Amino acid sequence: MQIETLEVRTSSKPGHVTSQEGELLEIPVGWALLPPGDAALSRRIKKDGPTWTVKEPKGRKMFSRGIYAPAGRIDALRQELLIERDDPSYQKKLDAGRARREKEQEIYKKEFWKAIIDFLAFHPDVEDLATDMASRITDHAVPVGSGTVARTQRIPIEKRAEAATIAWMRHQTTAYDDMTIPREKGKRREVRKMLAQRSKKLLERYRNGSADLETCPLYKVLSDF
Repeated sequence: MQIETLEVRTSSKPGHVTSQEGELLEIPVGWALLPPGDAALSRRIKKDGPTWTVKEPKGRKMFSRGIYAPAGRIDALRQELLIERDDPSYQKKLDAGRARREKEQEIYKKEFWKAIIDFLAFHPDVEDLATDMASRITDHAVPVGSGTVARTQRIPIEKRAEAATIAWMRHQTTAYDDMTIPREKGKRREVRKMLAQRSKKLLERYRNGSADLETCPLYKVLSDF
């Protein structure tokens, strides 16, 4: 039987996993589980042939629990990688890659900050608040691994900036984090949409210069150093 690359889940039955469709699958003979933690080895294992990646949901996110692949292939590629890592040139390559990514990250951070400033478009009287707000949102959303919309490449940066701003405001200026939302399909999305409309109306006051800073929840957050 031809073995295909799959995403699976753990199973209570020893020697088995469950497919995304709920089918019980027996782990192929001679396969072993490579635990998560070594990204380079994981990439090579996946590239070298069929694998079963074990993913489990935790809240609204999916987490890898490891990769099933032929044990011999795992051992061979692990030894191959160990030999490469013992070569001084490997560390130089890693350092060069890290420096390149840090430079790219810094460039993206500036571009994202500017995109937020453009989206906010605050009135000149309160443009200093826009600068502060953009910096706070950027520091929260841009870091690698943040899991925010700022890290996706699927939508234009202008849309990422808008979505990140609305998400930040949802947590900072509304009672969203303390809300008890019924576990009904679409209910959380409905609440978020309602709060997003409130946030957009609030931003309009800052754009036309009509915001009442004494009572504004956004100003309270931005003035709280």
